[in-house]
Amino acid sequence: MHIAIVLPCFNEAAVIADVVNDFKSALPAADVYVIDNNSTDNTASIARGAGAMVLHEAMKGKGNAVRRAFSEIEADIYIMADGDGTYDTSRAPELVELMFDRHLDMVVATRQMENNDAYRPGHKLGNLAFNAVLRLLFGEKFTDIFSGYRVFSRRFVKSFPALSSGFEIETELSVHAIQMGVPCQEVPTVYMDRAEGTVSKLKTYRDGWRILMTMFILLKHVRPMVMFSVIAAILALLSLAIGIPIVLYFLETGTVPKIPSTVAAAGLMILSAIGLVAGIILDSVTYSSTVNKRLMYLSYRSPFVFDRTAGDDADAD
Repeated sequence: MHIAIVLPCFNEAAVIADVVNDFKSALPAADVYVIDNNSTDNTASIARGAGAMVLHEAMKGKGNAVRRAFSEIEADIYIMADGDGTYDTSRAPELVELMFDRHLDMVVATRQMENNDAYRPGHKLGNLAFNAVLRLLFGEKFTDIFSGYRVFSRRFVKSFPALSSGFEIETELSVHAIQMGVPCQEVPTVYMDRAEGTVSKLKTYRDGWRILMTMFILLKHVRPMVMFSVIAAILALLSLAIGIPIVLYFLETGTVPKIPSTVAAAGLMILSAIGLVAGIILDSVTYSSTVNKRLMYLSYRSPFVFDRTAGDDADAD
């Protein structure tokens, strides 16, 4: 099996050589790819000197780097990790072995901190909150959707559209796994402090807002009936709240006292009906899209299926 280790990087010259060497030591037969995300330091040259193959992605953003890697790199198994040295590279063989033993399409290495300095203030709380939002919107599946240390099968990678441009890529990966219903498992791993002199590229509020918006956009794409049904229900309740007193007054007196309120109530109910119809239509579109993704997923041979014909031939010989 050809294993590709994918390391998206932006200005990680201080640690990238160690990360590359550690992965090569853990999995000597694997190929290490560093996706240089338009770094302004010498990350690319250092990575190349350490024995990694370097791809350049000019569009900034981790999602852009991952999309470039998944589109250009051909392998049977993909290991994705950050190039900042915060993940336990020694666990890579165990993660791959687990994938084969249990026939999984994605293994997520959930982060267990060595000490409280590994997370910046508020990040741990934010991580818990975003995981709760994901479970609310898409169902309970993962406990650490932001982990950047994952192992994928080829069929998962090649059926994943990778539309995100930034740090919301992990959220998109998690939602894709939920939508496709592929076998996944989480494994606790140590999350280490960043090396001295290096800084995280994550912008707490900007990227947090983008991740939250990505969740709602993915909800529209993946579960439109749920989203538009909620919108339709809210509009219908507002319509009833405005319209019921008017209807009761009309039944008592035979007159309509508030024409603007009557128009507003009717308009809200019409919008509610439109929202429900939109949800039904988009749900059908989503179903077709999911079927196409699933067929693309099934078009790639499972890495866990042995060639019985070859075995029969060997027995015949």
